[in-house]
Amino acid sequence: MEQKYIVALEIGSSHIRAAVGVVDESGVLTILAVEDENAINVVRYGWIQNVEEVSNRINKLIKKLENYQSISPRKIKSVYVSIGGRSTMATSRQIVRHFDDGVDITDKIIQQIKDEARQMVVSDRKVIEVLPREFAVDNLDCPNPVGTVGRNIKAEINLVTCKPVIGYSNIQRAVTERQQLNIKGEIVRQSAIADLVLTSDEKKLGCMLVDFGAETTTVSMYKNGTLRYFETLPLGSRNITRDIMSLNHTEENAEQLKKVLGDVVNVEPNYRKHDFDGDATEVNNYVRARAGEIIVNIIEQPKYAGYKISSDLPGGIIIVGAGAKLKGFTDQLASQSGLNVRLGNIPGTIRISDPKLQSLDFIDVIALLNAAARRNPQECTEVPVQVNVTYDYDDSYDEDDDDEPGPRPIKGKEKKEKKEKKPKVEEKREPKGPSKLSQWKDRLATMLFNEADENDE
Repeated sequence: MEQKYIVALEIGSSHIRAAVGVVDESGVLTILAVEDENAINVVRYGWIQNVEEVSNRINKLIKKLENYQSISPRKIKSVYVSIGGRSTMATSRQIVRHFDDGVDITDKIIQQIKDEARQMVVSDRKVIEVLPREFAVDNLDCPNPVGTVGRNIKAEINLVTCKPVIGYSNIQRAVTERQQLNIKGEIVRQSAIADLVLTSDEKKLGCMLVDFGAETTTVSMYKNGTLRYFETLPLGSRNITRDIMSLNHTEENAEQLKKVLGDVVNVEPNYRKHDFDGDATEVNNYVRARAGEIIVNIIEQPKYAGYKISSDLPGGIIIVGAGAKLKGFTDQLASQSGLNVRLGNIPGTIRISDPKLQSLDFIDVIALLNAAARRNPQECTEVPVQVNVTYDYDDSYDEDDDDEPGPRPIKGKEKKEKKEKKPKVEEKREPKGPSKLSQWKDRLATMLFNEADENDE
């Protein structure tokens, strides 16, 4: 596989991020650049509210990325986009196939089952991704059915869907219609993050992935290596910020107070009040109350999936998202759930050109690049064609021509033809007689000649 440049676009509730990576011949991904723009109030709960504003921010991101030395002079023409937020959900479907005789279960049969599942109508929702949960061949559980022989196969399928208008159509309006960017593929945000930060052992044992964002918290559960549950809660770290605003702070100041003073475990941390524009105790009363509500909602989700949190999820909780950086949140989540909790991180198999991109803030868009790199990546950039300009030197000059003589650029077939000089036509004139000077010379010569003759006589 030749080296390819791929571009990812992640539209979240608080930020819009874009990233460029390069996939080499061996399939290794290198992150070249990441840029972000604020999305507060133009994106709500992962839904695009203001198409024009989002489009303008995407335009800024693309220009920033194209100016990177590692990317220039390439121009970005296509992107991979993520689908997430409150619009997304997973729905389980079952497909059964019977065969007259025992047949080899092949990749083609499994793909046909996935295609059939994709065609299933899910209450006016768009199917984004088809994720098999489990298979059974002749009523025997078979995690990997390809290569087995049987007379019937049963598949449990998860269909990840979104609402067509707010979850998908507005993305097309902002990206394709206004920015003329081709969408190479749509990738479910939560699946991309899971593939990046979860280990195979965690997926097999059973674990919970929590994406604690600005306005939503998405919880997904894995068991026996596959996705079993997926839900997006309309709660996020911005709810804590809005609570702090009730202390007569702007949202910007409240956000800063949350980051500096916020502590989920200690209500009265050891801060000097005069160092900050706010009372730590009052701030943390709000922080602790709202964070506690979010934690309760997270640890309730296994019940809806049919799991016991204490025994069915030994792989623990893996948490990502900007909200996960709130001081004391992971400790409190571990205490109330009784599970081990760790922060998601970027594996060493991905090369990152700038160490600052290792931040937890960029996991979402890097996960999207990683997912694209693993799915037969398509080139997203192109190098502009250089227009060669040649010169034709015209040393002729015509008084009737307004152009100055000299070099004139010629572009393609637009070569300016030289003016042909018309031959000058000689005017016919009547022959003129001898001039007066010639007449005087002749008379003088005659006089001298006559005088010489007289002398001779």
